[in-house]
Amino acid sequence: MNHDLNGKKVAILIENGFEQVEMTAPREALDAAGAETDIISPQEKKVKGWEHTKWGRSFKVDVPLAEANADDYDALLLPGGVMNPDKLRMNQQAVEFVKNFVNAGKPIAAICHGPWTLIETGMVRGRRMTSYPSVQTDLKNAGAEWVDEEVVVDNGLITSRQPSDIPAFNNKIIEEFGEGTHRNKEESAHAMAGSDAH
Repeated sequence: MNHDLNGKKVAILIENGFEQVEMTAPREALDAAGAETDIISPQEKKVKGWEHTKWGRSFKVDVPLAEANADDYDALLLPGGVMNPDKLRMNQQAVEFVKNFVNAGKPIAAICHGPWTLIETGMVRGRRMTSYPSVQTDLKNAGAEWVDEEVVVDNGLITSRQPSDIPAFNNKIIEEFGEGTHRNKEESAHAMAGSDAH
């Protein structure tokens, strides 16, 4: 398992109302593994967390979304919380930012309500995923195969259900982010067939 993320840059896309521990705990794990993490937000200077039932801390925005370029990053983290992904999925710039990671085959990790934003990209069809239970119908309607497991990995897409899954989620994001770009299954099959032909 690759625990060395030195030289890897990870974008953390959040809006006001993100579930605080779903950002802070994975970020600490990524930083400890050597990754460089940037908070990216439609908010320009500070973005406010949500802690269980009340507002939490404010965090410095490293790169405002308007200035962020997905090409500068190796992987993407989408924390949950109800308000955060609901705002992001309504923000066309945020959806396009996420879509760039999808199209490049870069690893993406989403926890709790985080997959809401992924649905807007049209990329969840045929993917095996989990989420907070209330999001399962949305994912199924978007064509995903929803399962009730603490962490699910599907070709570089890592999903978990809730804060209690964070230890397993962190282990998998470090492993998958370390592996880097994942081709989609069709491309991989095509590449294998091509290499067999030579």
